[in-house]
Amino acid sequence: MSRDADTLRGRTAIVGAGNTRRWHAPRRTPFDQLQEAAVLALEDCGLRMSDVDGLYCALSNSGLPVLNVAERLGVKPRHADGTMVGGASFLFHLQSAMAALVNGLCDVALICYGSNQLTASGKLVAVHDPQPYETPFRPRYPLSSYALAAARHMHEYGTTREQLADVAIAARKWAMLNPDAFVRDPLTRDQVLTSHMISDPLTKADCCLVTDGGAALVLTRADRARDLPHKPVYVLGTGIAVSHRQISAMSDLATTHAVESGRRAYAMAGVSPQDIDHLMVYDAFTINTLLFLEDLGFCAKGEAGGMVSEGVISPGGRLPVNTNGGGLSCNHPGMYGLFTIIESVEQLRGHCGARQIKDVELSLAHANGGVLSSQATAILGTAATL
Repeated sequence: MSRDADTLRGRTAIVGAGNTRRWHAPRRTPFDQLQEAAVLALEDCGLRMSDVDGLYCALSNSGLPVLNVAERLGVKPRHADGTMVGGASFLFHLQSAMAALVNGLCDVALICYGSNQLTASGKLVAVHDPQPYETPFRPRYPLSSYALAAARHMHEYGTTREQLADVAIAARKWAMLNPDAFVRDPLTRDQVLTSHMISDPLTKADCCLVTDGGAALVLTRADRARDLPHKPVYVLGTGIAVSHRQISAMSDLATTHAVESGRRAYAMAGVSPQDIDHLMVYDAFTINTLLFLEDLGFCAKGEAGGMVSEGVISPGGRLPVNTNGGGLSCNHPGMYGLFTIIESVEQLRGHCGARQIKDVELSLAHANGGVLSSQATAILGTAATL
């Protein structure tokens, strides 16, 4: 076990979760969504806004998220982190909060996010760096970057369009069990394959939803967590990795730095992929699910397509993946990473109704940011895993 594991494993816990479930909310700003989620998370664990002294947030519409959110919520944090690395930001925040809590820099940490991407006509206010090697080809950002990775994976490993379609179908099958999912209609291979081509080889049905939404988590130290209303969900291990900014700088289009973030998280948690009962990965596009299944060690490189087509990740399969429906069918409000953790928490609490996984003790949540640029992995467990 690593020194990090000795220091951090299981010493903090998620005690509150808030999810607005407002995927289409025309009169709500990103700050409205964030504030509601924060209030819900604090109510969930019986704490007050005045208890919060650690603040972690990222927003695509704000250049000074910590300052704006602190003012909006009326909190005066002793520790704060506004790291912005795209959709993985909130798992970066989780690692930061974990360390701050253990070292006494704060006592109650709030991680929060809000977006109105759908009702803002699908637009995110963000500054994109110059792309001198990509702009001449007129790519559709970020979709064309993921299409490039998909094409390379297909070339190297024989991955097929049908296998990519089966990722979307698996997500939809889970969404059909989730009353809160934004899209719950049945989905067939033919519908995915004949959907409008956006950036070859990815069609519209290979792409995540565009929704509004807000989410928040509350963390505290493990000794305090036992006194709060819900059974704590312990943070056993985390790992982060950054590899590039633009896709043209990615060293291997078919392998992400989830290999590194996963390795670090497993080492801290003292577990392996074979120990994981439930998996949430950031499925902004169908290729993401295949890449992360491989890079996080759930199958060998090039085998994820066949694994998915065999029904392994679908309801009834041996590895439940993206059980809320994922970004492909449940919700995707611009930056989705926090929602992967929330579903892991709900599964570990046993609160997922028809989609609940039996006897789940260990859940892995993984998030991605940029164009496969930032990767973050968190391993969460019940008290039985300590």
